[in-house]
Amino acid sequence: MLLLNPVVLSVSTMIVLCLLNLNVILALIIAALVAGLTAGIPIGETMSVLIGGMGGNSETALSYVLLGALAVAISKTGLASLLSVKLTKVVKDKKHMLLLIIAGVACLSQNLIPVHIAFIPILIPPLLGLFNKLKQDRRAVACALTFGLKAPYIALPAGFGLIFHGIIAREMTANGITMAGGDIWHSSWILGAGMVIGLLVAIFISYNKDRDYEDRPVAGLEDVKEIPEHMTTSHWMTLVAVVVAFVIQLKTSSLPLGAVAALGIMVATGAIKWKSLDEVMSGSLGIMGMIAIIMLVAAGYGSVIRETKAVDLLVESVVGMVGGSKAYGALLMLTVGLLVTMGIGTSFGTIPVIAAIYCPLAIKLGFSPAATVCLIAAAAALGDAGSPASDSTLGPTSGLNADGQHDHIWDTCVPTFLHYNIILIIFAMIGSLFIF
Repeated sequence: MLLLNPVVLSVSTMIVLCLLNLNVILALIIAALVAGLTAGIPIGETMSVLIGGMGGNSETALSYVLLGALAVAISKTGLASLLSVKLTKVVKDKKHMLLLIIAGVACLSQNLIPVHIAFIPILIPPLLGLFNKLKQDRRAVACALTFGLKAPYIALPAGFGLIFHGIIAREMTANGITMAGGDIWHSSWILGAGMVIGLLVAIFISYNKDRDYEDRPVAGLEDVKEIPEHMTTSHWMTLVAVVVAFVIQLKTSSLPLGAVAALGIMVATGAIKWKSLDEVMSGSLGIMGMIAIIMLVAAGYGSVIRETKAVDLLVESVVGMVGGSKAYGALLMLTVGLLVTMGIGTSFGTIPVIAAIYCPLAIKLGFSPAATVCLIAAAAALGDAGSPASDSTLGPTSGLNADGQHDHIWDTCVPTFLHYNIILIIFAMIGSLFIF
C-alpha cells in the first residue's frame, strides 16, 4: 500500500516533527529510524548507514563553515555594512524594490555568477537593520531568496541550470526518450514562469503587511562601531579577496578552497588581523554550525532512504495505480517526486531515480517528449523549496536568522513550500496536459 511505503512514512514523520518545532537534526534522525524500521532494517544497522552516509555532504558542510567564516571576516572590515548603507540610500522606503533586487541577485548566483548560497551570509545579515526599519516581513525575503536559488536552474540552461538540464537529457535518453540538453528549457520555462507568480504573490499579497522585529545584535557585526562613508584600502583588499574566491571556485569547483584563499588574502593584506581568526571561526560556527551539521545528517538520512530500496517500490507503485489516465498519472508522478526529493534531499540526485520509471510510463500514457521533460523537471525540483534540509531553505535561514528572529520551519520552509511547490504542481499539470 502506497501510504505504508517506508519513504512516505519517513518523510511524513519528518514533516510533522519539524512542524511541531522539533530540532531539524533530531527530526531527521527519527525519520531515518522510521524508514529503517518499516523497511525491516535493524535499528543498529540503520544508525550505521545514517552515520556512514553523512560523509556524502562533507564538502557542503565544510563549505558552509568556511563561507560563514568569510562572511564574518568581511563583516568585520565594515564592507558589508558600507554596501548595505549604499543600498539603503537607493532603496529608501521601497520595500518591494528591495525584495525584487534580492531575488535578482539570488538568480545571478545560480547562472551568471554560480556561487549558489555563498552570497547570503555576506549580503543579508547587514541588511537586517534595514529590514527592521522598513518593517519588512522576512518570510517575503526568504521567498525572494529561495526563488533565486531554484527558478533559474529549472528554467535557464546556464550555470547550475546547464547541469540540471544535462542530467535530465542524459537520463531521459538512457531510458528510451532521446532528448538534447539544449532542448530542455523549451519545456521547463513554464515551471519558472509559475514560480514568478509564486514570488509576486509572496511579495505583494501574502507577506505585504508590516511585521515588527527587535533591533538585536547581528552575528559578525558586533565589532563594527562606525561605518565609513567611503571605501578604504582594507575594503578594496576585501573585494579582491572575494573576486579571488570566486575565480578559484570556478577553476576548481571547490567552494572551501576559494573561501580559504580569500581568508588568506584578507590576513596577508591586513584587512583582518591574524589574532582575529579564532573569533572569525567562532562567529562562523555560530551562524553556520547548525546548518553544516544538518547537511551532514541529511546526507545520512538520504543514505538510509536509499538503503530501504523503498524509492523504487514507491515509483513502481505509481505504475500500477495510474491505469490509462494521463491527468491522474501526471499528478501521481509529481507527488512521488515531491516525496523522493524531500527524502533524498537533492533535485539533481532525484532525476536518475524517477527517470527510469517515468520515461516508460510517459510513453505508455501517450505523453510527448516535451511533456515528459516538464513532468520530470517538476518532479525533481519539487521538495527543494520547503524541505528542512535543502540548500534552498537552509541558505536563506542562515542570513535571516543572524539575529535570532527567523524560524527555519515556519518562516522559511512553510512559506516557500506553499508558494513554490503547489504552483509547480499546477503549472507542470498545465504544461504536460495542455501545452506540450
